[in-house]
Amino acid sequence: MLKQLFKFKGGVKPPTNKTQSTTLPIAGAPIPSRLVVPLHQSIGGTPRPVVQAGDTVLKGQLIGEADGWISAAVHAPTSGTVVDVGMYVQPHPSGLDAQCVVIEPDGRDQWIAHAPFDYAHATPDAVRHYLQQSGVVGLGGAVFPTHGKLTASKTVPMDELIINGAECEPFITCDDLLMRERAEDVVRGIGVFRDLLKPKKVLIGIEDNKPEAAAAMRAAVNALGEQFLVVQVPTLYPAGGAKQLIRVLTGKEVPASKRSTDLGVQCFNVATAYTAWCAIATGQPVISRLVTVSGNVQAPRNYEVLIGTPMGELLQLGQPHPDTDGIVMGGPMMGFLVPNDTVPVVKATNCLIAHSERLFPPKAPEMPCIRCGACGEACPHELQPFELYWNARARNFGKTQEFHIFDCIECGCCSFVCPSRIPLVQYFRFAKSEIWAREREKNAADEAKVRFEFKQYREEREKAEKAEKLAKAAAAQAAKKAAEAAAIAAVESPSETPAPAPTEATGNTPLPAVDPAQDAKKAAIAAAMARAKAQREAAQPKNTETLNADQARELADIEARRQQAGIVEARTAVPPPSDAATQKAE
Repeated sequence: MLKQLFKFKGGVKPPTNKTQSTTLPIAGAPIPSRLVVPLHQSIGGTPRPVVQAGDTVLKGQLIGEADGWISAAVHAPTSGTVVDVGMYVQPHPSGLDAQCVVIEPDGRDQWIAHAPFDYAHATPDAVRHYLQQSGVVGLGGAVFPTHGKLTASKTVPMDELIINGAECEPFITCDDLLMRERAEDVVRGIGVFRDLLKPKKVLIGIEDNKPEAAAAMRAAVNALGEQFLVVQVPTLYPAGGAKQLIRVLTGKEVPASKRSTDLGVQCFNVATAYTAWCAIATGQPVISRLVTVSGNVQAPRNYEVLIGTPMGELLQLGQPHPDTDGIVMGGPMMGFLVPNDTVPVVKATNCLIAHSERLFPPKAPEMPCIRCGACGEACPHELQPFELYWNARARNFGKTQEFHIFDCIECGCCSFVCPSRIPLVQYFRFAKSEIWAREREKNAADEAKVRFEFKQYREEREKAEKAEKLAKAAAAQAAKKAAEAAAIAAVESPSETPAPAPTEATGNTPLPAVDPAQDAKKAAIAAAMARAKAQREAAQPKNTETLNADQARELADIEARRQQAGIVEARTAVPPPSDAATQKAE
């Protein structure tokens, strides 16, 4: 036993309502009429579907492939036929749709081929990869992919491994029954985590209102020869919060800007350790979880339920009373009313509470805040909820961030003690969602700006490249024409020798630099004039020796008129007809 337990600030003691669902052992829920399996059931990337409508799947078959390192695979809970891969309502306060794989069971419940994982001879990386592919995530509520938390810090040695069996929220008893009935498998799973993280000590924290669970865990630890320490902590909500339990067991306070691993501590839920061991020992992925069915029902109990089971069908096992008007997923402090009874059980579903006004009377109308400070005293994260409330209500979201709204774990302690009956947590959720939405819009605008600027840069670059190509082509054409002109000039004046270029050696003054473009233009004009001259010479009258006197005079008149009109330059005079030709004509 630890010599000293520590306390965390704040906390409340709501009615536990746990004894109702702990009188009977865990039961197996039947296969439902259909399964709606959301692909996104954990923090991180959304798994990619690897099946399509019409495919036949077996129990445990991969249907959603992990997307990145912080993501976990999703598997078929039973054998059957995939009838759709599309958008369906998810169990979330928003009531929005999520991509799901809908399976119609065939009733055979046929498994894929599977075998235990050779954990003893596997490397730590291989174990982490196997847990990711098996879909193991945190089942305490955060659903963070477990393999991502099983890598110790490279700079801070691991001092304590904390196993969370507190289960502080009212009505929820699935972890309590799990530790009572399957304690040895839980301890074996803790041993796997211990081997990967290599902490100096392992502490299992259980609230002192669960004496049977604590006794069962101590017996399992002793039976397996482990050195784990089972510690009973005071019953105080939210002692099951990771940071609060770390504070109680170790005295370490985890700052908001850091992770617990920065202080040499890591925390896992008992159900997470159990599913990890089941995946290793049997080779079966995570396709089910324990769920407490309680509230306004005649037969509250804990069930092992297939992921994707419609909540309405599961609630019927508890025989709800006729005045049941909704389903709360989670506990009364942090839970929420699901949009309808067709939403599926997911890996984060630890409890279903049948809601009724008899069990949860409507709150009186909200009154103005009197700034009594009770919410601040109850907050386990030492925030100022009334300041967050005022700024959230005024839509001053920047100010809420200054008051560290994202440190709020939405435990509901502030709403529980508020004398004005203000639903503070609802205001905080609203502010967070607005901040996230604005961040998404800002990121989208920044990305659009980057794309626009790159488009402009690309267009300017293409224009410059095109102009450069045209300049090179023009220069090449000018050089070609200049060469032609030089060749023509050499043919016309072969005896002329070009004057030497003035240089310093000859003492001549150097000529000023000539623009290449102007030089090319002049060369082109000279070449054109040479071609015109050649054409004129080629157009001289021919066969004029046999003309009679009248034809010769007519031709001379034509040439004279042309010269006067300026159509052509003066040409060589046509030779006068010979005496023989004149005499012949006479």
